[in-house]
Amino acid sequence: MFDGKFRAPVDRVVRPVGDSIKKTGITPDHLTIMGLLVGIGAAVAIGAGALRLGLLLVILAALPDLLDGAVAKASGTSSPRGAFFDSTIDRVTDALLLGGIAWYLASTESAHMAILPFAILSVSTLISYMRAKAESLGIEAKGGLMERAERIVAICVGLLFNVLLIPILWIMLVLTSITAIQRFVKVWRQADVAPITAARIEMRRSRRQSRRVARLERRRTRVPRKRL
Repeated sequence: MFDGKFRAPVDRVVRPVGDSIKKTGITPDHLTIMGLLVGIGAAVAIGAGALRLGLLLVILAALPDLLDGAVAKASGTSSPRGAFFDSTIDRVTDALLLGGIAWYLASTESAHMAILPFAILSVSTLISYMRAKAESLGIEAKGGLMERAERIVAICVGLLFNVLLIPILWIMLVLTSITAIQRFVKVWRQADVAPITAARIEMRRSRRQSRRVARLERRRTRVPRKRL
C-alpha cells in the first residue's frame, strides 16, 4: 500500500542523494550488503532484549534499502541481477528481524509465543512467492494491506512501545494473511481472463534472445568510420 502511493514522491526526494552517493564510488550492491549487516545487528540487539537499539538499527538498515535503487538509477547500473540480489537480501533481512523478535519473545514470554513471528514470516514469504510467480507469468501482483514497508513500520512501532509488541504482531498476522488472500484473488482473476501459457512465455523469451543476437551481430559487423 505504501509502496504504491509513496514510491514516486520518495524516488524524487532520494534521487539527488543517489547522485551524490554515486560520486563516492559506492555501488548499489555495497548499499544492499550494508543494509544486511545492519539488519543482522538489529536482529541480535532485539534478541538480546535491547529493543530501542534494535529499533535504531532497523531504521538504519532501511536507509541503504531506500537508497540503493536511487544509486542504481543515477549510475545507470539498474539490472535484473541487482533487482534479484536486492529482493533476496530483503527476504533474508525480514527473516533475521522476525527471528530476533521470536528469540526475544521466547526469552521473555513463552516458547509458544515465538511461533507468532514465524507465522508472520511464513505468510510474508507466501506473499513474495505469489508476486514472483505471477510476474514470471506476465501477471501484475502488487498491492495489499500489509506489504513489506507496512511490516517494517509496524515492527518499528512495536519496538518503540514494547508493551504493544505482541498485539501489533497479531495485527500484522491478520493483515498479512488478508494481503495474501488479496493477491491470490487478484492473480486468479487475471489468469482467468487472460491466461499466459508456457508456449507464449517461451515465445517472448525467444524474441528477446533474437533481438539481443541481432544487436550483437550489427555491432560486430559495423564498419568503423575512417578519420579524415
